Amino acid sequence: MAHFKNTLSFFKCSFTIGTVILWCLGLTASCSSEKMNNASRPRARPVTVAVAERKTVPVQIQAVGSVEAYSTVSVKARVGGELQEVKFTEGDRVKKGELLFIIDPRPYEAAVRQAEATLARDSYQEKNAAAQAQRYASLLKEGVTNREQYDQMQSTADALAASVRADQAALDHARLELEYCFIRSPIDGSTGNLIVHQGNIIKANDTDSLVVIHQIIPVYVSFSVPEKELPAIKTHMTTGKLPVEVRIPEGDAAPVSGELSFINNAVDTDTGTIMLKALFPNTDTRLWPGQFVNVTLTVAQQPDAVTVPSQAVLTGQSGPYVFVITPDHTAELRMVTSGIAHAGGVVIDKGLQSGETVVTDGQLQLSPGAAVEIKNTPVPEDGGR
Repeated sequence: MAHFKNTLSFFKCSFTIGTVILWCLGLTASCSSEKMNNASRPRARPVTVAVAERKTVPVQIQAVGSVEAYSTVSVKARVGGELQEVKFTEGDRVKKGELLFIIDPRPYEAAVRQAEATLARDSYQEKNAAAQAQRYASLLKEGVTNREQYDQMQSTADALAASVRADQAALDHARLELEYCFIRSPIDGSTGNLIVHQGNIIKANDTDSLVVIHQIIPVYVSFSVPEKELPAIKTHMTTGKLPVEVRIPEGDAAPVSGELSFINNAVDTDTGTIMLKALFPNTDTRLWPGQFVNVTLTVAQQPDAVTVPSQAVLTGQSGPYVFVITPDHTAELRMVTSGIAHAGGVVIDKGLQSGETVVTDGQLQLSPGAAVEIKNTPVPEDGGR
């Protein structure tokens, strides 16, 4: 009986150990199967996406331009003499008619006084000669004198009258030269470097300027565009002014707004470009003559354009393409026709609809049909309309 109990205990123990071994083997097989399934399942590629938007996009031309003064005047002396006084400081803003220089006026004041005296003397003589001629005319009518004497007196009166007119012209010239001693600004503007300093002797109409004045309110920006853009620019200028914006390189301030005001009358045959000018109010004087700026000319508006970020569009052997995210989170390679670029985006003329999701980062690790994992939540500006 004891032997039977021992045998039964042995079988129970063996059964328990076998059960454990079979359970372990099953668990191992299950883990191996799961690993094989995970290995065969494609790994999702992490990507960043954006939503294609439909909006109105400006048709723009980018260029590099330079600021030009609205008007530039080189101030020169019209009379000679000692530069007696300078009435401004270099870089000052001056108004039209403001006194800038004084040339020693004393010699010209003396010339005016001399011309006045000469005019007064000849005027008295002219009056006397005119009175004599009038008396001889009366005597001629009465037959007291002859024609020859009358003609002589009349000629003397006429000659003195001409002398008076010449004296008046000389006096006007002397007064004008005296006025030239006081040099005034011909425009509103900003003065430059003072070329001739107080105390120097200057010559009349010398080739050297005393100072150069730039009018910078308003101001021009000149730039050149390819001649192929000329027809569109001319067409749209007939409907109104074309807006132009400029930005100062490496500046964070808002762009300066102006209008296209001038198209040159000829294309530069050497460069194939045409020169344009835009006018800017420049009341805050942010733009300065000689400064280089980035120019954006808006020619027209393209409505209902489908746009995506520029980094979403890649170029392959067959042309531009994008990766579109399908509803099952796989990548679809889509050939597209790209259009104009604007503000970090590009217009898609064909191949993409508004509201579709495109990959903007991670395209290089994708292939058609690859599973993707979206790392961001794209929010279209226009709600995908």
